[in-house]
Amino acid sequence: MSTSSTLPAPATLDPPAPDARPALQVVPRRRPWRWVGTALVVVLLAQLVNGLVTNPAWEWSTVGDYLFTTTILRALLTTIQLTVLGTVLGFALGVVLAAMRLSGSAFLQGVAWTYVWAFRSIPLIVQLLFWFNIAYLYKQLSIGVPFGPELFTFSTSNVIGAMGAAVLGLALHQAAYAAEIIRGGIASVDPGQLEAAAALGIPRRRQFFKIVLPQAMRSILPNATNEVISLFKGTSIVSVLAIPELFYQVQVIYGRTSRVVPLLIVATIWYVVLTTALSIGQYYLERHYAKGSTRVVPPTPLQRLRSRISACRTDAAAARGEVTR
Repeated sequence: MSTSSTLPAPATLDPPAPDARPALQVVPRRRPWRWVGTALVVVLLAQLVNGLVTNPAWEWSTVGDYLFTTTILRALLTTIQLTVLGTVLGFALGVVLAAMRLSGSAFLQGVAWTYVWAFRSIPLIVQLLFWFNIAYLYKQLSIGVPFGPELFTFSTSNVIGAMGAAVLGLALHQAAYAAEIIRGGIASVDPGQLEAAAALGIPRRRQFFKIVLPQAMRSILPNATNEVISLFKGTSIVSVLAIPELFYQVQVIYGRTSRVVPLLIVATIWYVVLTTALSIGQYYLERHYAKGSTRVVPPTPLQRLRSRISACRTDAAAARGEVTR
């Protein structure tokens, strides 16, 4: 007896039914108020530029006459010198004060805290005038054995003149703020990383320079640059000591020529130029120290401009049929 098995016929696959839903149309988001705000700002900027160009009271020709004169350039050099000396000495002392604040010694912490409290409480102009008149309190300065014989003696008025008083006042004032900036940056680093580094046997010096400092710099740099810029502009306050820095020299010139507005514009232009240079330096320093926190360092403005120019050239060549896809 034979049995025959019948295999089922293969099922036919029907084509998928077309989607009955209508295709969605992508509509760009409308932002009318953004265009209104942009138009308003453009109109205001156009009015500002028009006023700067057409108003003869600005005396742009006078600005051009004094912008690169020898007197102004020498005063600018004095301003830069005050800024550099105040920054270097101030941050060097600030590092020492920050280390004292972070030390385990209660005495050192108290001394550093008292210094920061005192120099942040006293206005800068008072400090400058105090150091300028220090010879009234101490006629002579001496170097020798503490509470013992004196080896060298100097006249205070000869050692601390107007320039010395300005540098000393700016540096000591800057050190109080630099100490807090540095201390805050170091304190922002997770202590767990130091514990892990110590467990791996990494020396303390290497821990600081390879782990703590690169991370702390990302927090220190923006605040430190703000302080340097503030110090650069704040050097104008040393005009009370008759130091021929930029603002003082501008005052002397417009006091003699009665060209107040043009000379103030000259000073403003130089302040803006050097502040811009400091801001550019800050950008590249922050970009350098951002390498450890981001996988890909963002391109610089110059690199973005080159990329856009290259893209525009490629699109133009494709439109002319020179690029085959």
